[in-house]
Amino acid sequence: MFSFPYIIELLSPKRSADTPTDEPMNRFARRYQRIIQSGSGVSIPDNPMGQPRMGALECIAAKGLSIHPDQVIMNLNTFHTKNELDGLLPHAVAQNLKYILVIRGDGGPLLPKLAPESIGGQQSIPTSIDLIRYINHEYSGHFVTGAAFNPYKPMPFELERLRKKIAVGARYVVTQPVIGKDVHVDQLKSLNIPVVVEAWMSKNIELLYKSVGREKDPAAEAFDPVENLKSLHQEYPESCVYLSMLSFKQDWTEILPRLTE
Repeated sequence: MFSFPYIIELLSPKRSADTPTDEPMNRFARRYQRIIQSGSGVSIPDNPMGQPRMGALECIAAKGLSIHPDQVIMNLNTFHTKNELDGLLPHAVAQNLKYILVIRGDGGPLLPKLAPESIGGQQSIPTSIDLIRYINHEYSGHFVTGAAFNPYKPMPFELERLRKKIAVGARYVVTQPVIGKDVHVDQLKSLNIPVVVEAWMSKNIELLYKSVGREKDPAAEAFDPVENLKSLHQEYPESCVYLSMLSFKQDWTEILPRLTE
């Protein structure tokens, strides 16, 4: 599916009612270009943790950056109005964007709520399954949509949800951050779909536990993100690895072994 070994997460600047400064956008542009030049994929989250942030295409256009269709992955969640989707998705088509990672997303009082019936949903809230189906139906042939998988949620419920996402057109899977070998991630092999394993690249393991709703694991108190990445390469040698919380102050060639292979 992906021709590169890593997908590096890049946060866009936060939206603010104050007069915006140039530095957050300039920093975004520098980091975007660094990822592209490294030969990695770049993933730009969509309002993570319910915090309003500038959109991927919005930032790329504002800084005059080039979209590399085979390297850019735009995240999209269900916290958009139908009008926003109807503006965003045609714009993505016009910009030759290829990859979209569709997630349910984190809501919040500052984010709009999508009417589920507006995208063909039949539940009281819109789901990622609804959004994947809508994108693949309305924009058939334009995008390669991906889905998220949380190995910390109850099984087999989460696995069955993933099967439904695949049934409506998801063509790759990105896991939540994994610590070493994971029995639930191993189950994805039977689905015959490319699996991107996420690696947590911060030493702040407490933030990881909080973000995925996982109980604290005493065995991970001495968590070393670089050693964990090595473990993931050994356990999942065919998987592209999604890097979250990666520091842009480090020399990546010293900690990302596949960049120099």
